[in-house]
Amino acid sequence: MALSVANITAAETPVIVTTVNKVDFIDEVEGLGTLRANESVDLMSSVTERVTKVLFSDGQRVKQGQVLVELDSAEEQSQLAEEQSRLNEALKQVKRLEPLARKNAATQATLDEQQREVETARARMQAIQSRINERKIRAPFDGVVGLRNLSVGAIVQPGTLVTTIDDDSIMKLDFSIPALFITAVKPGLSIAATSRAFENQLFRGEVSSVDSRIDPVTRSVVVRALINNDQYQLKPGLLMRVELQANPRKTLVIPEESVLPTATRNFIYLVKRSGEQLVAERIEVTLGKRRKGEVEVLSGLQEKDQIIVHGINRVQSGQPITIRAEEKNNETLKQMLNKSGS
Repeated sequence: MALSVANITAAETPVIVTTVNKVDFIDEVEGLGTLRANESVDLMSSVTERVTKVLFSDGQRVKQGQVLVELDSAEEQSQLAEEQSRLNEALKQVKRLEPLARKNAATQATLDEQQREVETARARMQAIQSRINERKIRAPFDGVVGLRNLSVGAIVQPGTLVTTIDDDSIMKLDFSIPALFITAVKPGLSIAATSRAFENQLFRGEVSSVDSRIDPVTRSVVVRALINNDQYQLKPGLLMRVELQANPRKTLVIPEESVLPTATRNFIYLVKRSGEQLVAERIEVTLGKRRKGEVEVLSGLQEKDQIIVHGINRVQSGQPITIRAEEKNNETLKQMLNKSGS
């Protein structure tokens, strides 16, 4: 016998539901970044001279101020000795003239002239010492030197690369993120980074600064994070994948499969009681950020509301429904049905 329209309308559609709760939620941002040393310098000669000593080896760790290369300074050393002799003589003359000037046996002008000779000799010695120091290339900070690019006897000129030095105790990781997340990313935020060079190893750090400008082409902003490199595993130039967890909060979250999207709006089916029956009510919701299988709800729902997860394509607003199972703890459909005894 054929069913009447009334009987069809009144038929209860079996559905699977879930209860809306507030859970911990974060904005997961991913990016690619390139490592840089905390400090990095190309060490070069500033004079034209012959190399007399090379005091480091490839990849050596050095201390700030440590002499790495010495250039020939024999001529400057001779000039320094000559000026030292002149200074000594000028000091002797000052020492001889001071008691004479007190007795008016020598003029004050003569004494002043000798004192100027002392000051002039000291100034010339400082200039010569400065030239000698230019012929000693020192480490500007603690770090590791790169490959040696010269040997004893080589003639270097201004701009000749001697080696590189990197302070790799802390690494800078610069990476780009969409400008959409700029308000959520602040200094002190934790990051996790991985590299294909170190499989299954996670490097943790924190954001130190955010660039003051947004790229007008890509609409992204550069973020800099600092990673502790106590074991000196990481090297400058290494490509790393960054995961950044921003804006932690408690918020309403629902399964993505419960959402009915249209061109500009999103809807869900809310479970409502109408007399002795449960019915489906189609309501609009405003969605926020998404993560795997879930989406944040900004408005339209309240905590403890029940919504339809499975069966949304078989119901209409106001249609009677029967709850066949309730989804909890990300159970599979088979697990839910087995639990309900269906």
